[in-house]
Amino acid sequence: RVGSATSLSSTFINARLQELVRLFKERTEKVKEKLIDSDVTSDDESPVASPAAAPVPAPGGELEGDKPSGDDHYCEMLCCTFKYRPWLDRLKSCKFPSSIDPLTNLMYVLWLFFVVMAWNWNCWLIPVRWAFPYQTPANIHYWLLVDYLCDLIYLLDILVFQSRLQFVQGGDIITDKKAMKENYLRSQRFKMDVLCLLPLDFFYFKVGVNPLLRFPRCLKYMAFFEFNNRLEAILTKAYIYRVIRTTAYLLYSLHLNSCLYYWASAYEGLGSTSWVYDGEGNSYIRCYYWAVKTLITIGGLPDPKTLFEIVFQLLNYFTGVFAFSVMIGQMRDVVGAATAGQTYYRSCMDSTIKYMNFYKIPRTVQNRVKTWYEYTWHSQGMLDESELLVQLPDKMRLDIAIDVNYNIVSKVALFQGCDRQMIFDMLKRLRSVVYLPNDYVCKKGEIGREMYIIQAGQVQVLGGPDGKSVLVTLKAGSVFGEISLLAAGGGNRRTANVMAHGFANLFILEKKDLNEILVHYPESQKLLRKKAKKMLRSNNKPKDEKGGPGDPLIIPPKAETPKLFRAALAATGGTGPLGRLRWRLKELRAMQE
Repeated sequence: RVGSATSLSSTFINARLQELVRLFKERTEKVKEKLIDSDVTSDDESPVASPAAAPVPAPGGELEGDKPSGDDHYCEMLCCTFKYRPWLDRLKSCKFPSSIDPLTNLMYVLWLFFVVMAWNWNCWLIPVRWAFPYQTPANIHYWLLVDYLCDLIYLLDILVFQSRLQFVQGGDIITDKKAMKENYLRSQRFKMDVLCLLPLDFFYFKVGVNPLLRFPRCLKYMAFFEFNNRLEAILTKAYIYRVIRTTAYLLYSLHLNSCLYYWASAYEGLGSTSWVYDGEGNSYIRCYYWAVKTLITIGGLPDPKTLFEIVFQLLNYFTGVFAFSVMIGQMRDVVGAATAGQTYYRSCMDSTIKYMNFYKIPRTVQNRVKTWYEYTWHSQGMLDESELLVQLPDKMRLDIAIDVNYNIVSKVALFQGCDRQMIFDMLKRLRSVVYLPNDYVCKKGEIGREMYIIQAGQVQVLGGPDGKSVLVTLKAGSVFGEISLLAAGGGNRRTANVMAHGFANLFILEKKDLNEILVHYPESQKLLRKKAKKMLRSNNKPKDEKGGPGDPLIIPPKAETPKLFRAALAATGGTGPLGRLRWRLKELRAMQE
């Protein structure tokens, strides 16, 4: 029996080795085909059996390893079966980021939204459940389910998110896991987060489910203010959110007052006096209505009867006056900050109108000035872009200038091939100017000292005998006047009139700004001057080839002597009056040469 078992195992091993050799040969052939034919590609490798884990033959004589298991996933390609990972494994391979940037990560802002929602649940519902009889033994499990779901969000915020937040230390952004965790443990935020999760719920077994035991959950206010800062940073109109938030503050103060009023009414006895709540209708709505009339001091309330009611009403009046005045002041600040730009625009326009009226400027000029103010403000949202950018560091100004102007400036033929850093320096010197309809950008005969780049709108190049014929219309992205920047002698003169066709927003680069930049880039300066000379020659060459007027001669050329007259002079031999006339003609010809 031992010999038969040994022979059986050796036969099985030989069969398995032959199977492995066959698989290796097939794989080699497929690799050769893949190298020869580029169309045969495969992202996955064919599975290779391991001799260390040889399967045991099944009773039917078939190897168990030859059967695909039901839990595995396979796909067919090139007459072979390849194993691939299921979607669950792919989901598990997704890793949570090891560090989170709290200033720019939108995922963190979304998580703060859920934390704030859990915090609002506690802040709004704990007073209601304490004062009003809305929490009953029949629905207590629903309240507790949402309560512990909010506690889970608090716990995940501590363990997963807050311990992964990046921070700045000594000017460096720290992303080390251990350092981030230690920084959070030393912060005031960690102490408040732990305090708000005090397990006072264990007192439920002794005093019952009292919502006041969950009051520490309201101490997670730091997450609320952080969410406000992050949300305002990504909103385009943050003042709308500020108005909504200030309104929510007022509504919450009325909410607390309504809860206190119902508690005071229950303490005195519902309907016991004319001052307390009588127990009719919706209790929360009726108490909220009373709180609005009290805090806003509308009046028309019944007089308190007992000492408790008098003290409660006095505290309500004092609190209402203080809270309402604070809310009004905060709302004024929010609206004032939202309209600060509009107020500045209106003050500038009023000062300009007052100045023009004092010097009796013509009405047509005043109307054009008003039109410029209105269009500039509505198109740009500000009167001068440089006032905004001057507050930023030089690197940030460069980044904004590249995003706004680089695509336009890089298309100018004069600057192609120049130093890239020189173009970046030039972008910061561009100045935005708005031209009204029919405004002349430049006139014929003027000395050109600047270059123009059309950002928005159109301009027309005028020419012809009357100087009013439209030669060409330039649209957004076009450039004109670039040769004037490098022409000698203060710039060449303009050869045509350029007028704005409608409202036009142009970028202007002045000659002095370019010269200050080229001092640091001598190679680019040589290239630009060479290009400018070449462009000037190409502009003047067609006129010379067509026989245009050249330099004026002091002595105009004489007409050529007729052939018949020259033959008569030759016949006379040069004597007499004809000879003297011939000599005179030779003298004039020599003088002309």
